[in-house]
Amino acid sequence: MEKFTFAFIPKNVEELKTIPQATLDSPYKTAALSLLVLCNYENNVEETHAMLDFLRGPDPLTPMAKQFLRDRLRGKNYKTFSFFEGAYNTNNYTPSMPYTITVTENPYSFPEDNWATLYVKSGGADSLRPIKLRKKPSTGQWFINDIQCLSDIRLPESEDPWA
Repeated sequence: MEKFTFAFIPKNVEELKTIPQATLDSPYKTAALSLLVLCNYENNVEETHAMLDFLRGPDPLTPMAKQFLRDRLRGKNYKTFSFFEGAYNTNNYTPSMPYTITVTENPYSFPEDNWATLYVKSGGADSLRPIKLRKKPSTGQWFINDIQCLSDIRLPESEDPWA
């Protein structure tokens, strides 16, 4: 388990590269950065795609992956904020500042060399959510392979007709 704290949400690749974890030398760092980057989605989709491409290394987003993100996040940007400490449906997923996220593993997180599946907790879900990563041996960097943690969560209280 590793905990990361971020002072800001990057708005482009240049800002992302200034964050110490952008060395991508551990799967935990890359997993945490992927969710931080996704918090920018509603502000600027294209810049968010560019930052995700940086985090994906030699395997940029495909049109299908971009459609997947659009389907999961359009009008639901609260999902990405829900992974940070202090964010719950009762406060409309407003995280505590600075942004803090915990990335965990389980006994099956490293099934083979150069692959990892790590987990993050959403304040709107009961179970941990996975992020799959792959290591590039020639650089020692870990890149996103599949962001599997964006399924629906409890609605923010302000949007829940039953609240």
